[in-house]
Amino acid sequence: MKGSLAILACFVIGVCCGLTDWLPTAWAEGDVSFMALCALMFCVGLSIGADSDILTKFRSLDRRMMLLPVLTILGTLGGSAMAALFLDHRSVTDCLAVGSGMGYYSLSSIFITQYLGAELGTVALLSNIMREILTLLLAPLMARYLGRLAPISSAGATSADTTLPVITASCGQEYAVLSVYHGCLTDFSVPFLVTFFCSL
Repeated sequence: MKGSLAILACFVIGVCCGLTDWLPTAWAEGDVSFMALCALMFCVGLSIGADSDILTKFRSLDRRMMLLPVLTILGTLGGSAMAALFLDHRSVTDCLAVGSGMGYYSLSSIFITQYLGAELGTVALLSNIMREILTLLLAPLMARYLGRLAPISSAGATSADTTLPVITASCGQEYAVLSVYHGCLTDFSVPFLVTFFCSL
């Protein structure tokens, strides 16, 4: 929860800096966001590669559970497409691009800003932050009333990192490996899906 609030605070500070011209405009118009994205991708790869037991843990998963990331992605895209029915000023592909963030707000918002503009990039950022915060707040209720897979799917890409502690607390330690596997796979899908729907 503290991590989500810190990200939200950084976003608000960035908006304030942009409004007051406190930082050079070249920062917003240059390659700073791209360099930050590259550093972020490096850190994600580093965290996955640093776990020496990750392949062993993946092999021990129930084969039916291996489909959970695919079902999460399909469910998210289906819900995003349905949202377009209620948003007259947004196309289906815009909604699909935002939904494709899968909770990975930093990566998806940068891609969407570069392809479709700052307005939709901001929508993607807030939408994916809300997905993470709602998972952090409602995971115990989801696990109790909707089943133990619900918080993992709800978390999307964050099930491997920021929402993992609340998922294991709500669902049990035995779901930790599935949660990491789910997060890694949905995380990996984000750059491909977002760029695909942005280019349509």
